[in-house]
Amino acid sequence: MRTSARLPVALRGYDRNQVDALLKRISQALDGGPPVSADEVRAARFDVVLRGYDNRAVDELLRECIRELWARAPIRERPGRPRAHPAWLITWIQNARFSGAGLRPGYDVRDVDAFLDRVIAGLRGAAPPVTARDVRESAFRVVRLGPGYDEQEVDRFLVQLASALEH
Repeated sequence: MRTSARLPVALRGYDRNQVDALLKRISQALDGGPPVSADEVRAARFDVVLRGYDNRAVDELLRECIRELWARAPIRERPGRPRAHPAWLITWIQNARFSGAGLRPGYDVRDVDAFLDRVIAGLRGAAPPVTARDVRESAFRVVRLGPGYDEQEVDRFLVQLASALEH
């Protein structure tokens, strides 16, 4: 995740020094430094000043940071998140939707769907269980033309799935 994205400046916007300081802390946390929780980022407030960062651009970037922090946090450290039961995981996997890759290269839809079907079969006991390690080591063919899923969305989902399967 790039927290160092160039943010547009607006006539009145969030204080650039305050935003930059928070983004630096988030970047360090994502690189293994001192932790920053998603709740901390969500609770952050900035002064509105002249020639500050565009509010909407900052809010959007912080939403992405929060998603990334949640995805990387072990489930046991996520407040209010009980242990995931197989039935819940199955429903969650079945309801997962990924954007199409459009004109960019993307993961082969058939490969991703087949892998997720294998995970579900394992959770149901109809096939050998798929481990968190299997999820982390999964690889899919990349298609340039044809049906493909957005790679980043699939990767984010797989990080969350691996974390859920660890518990």
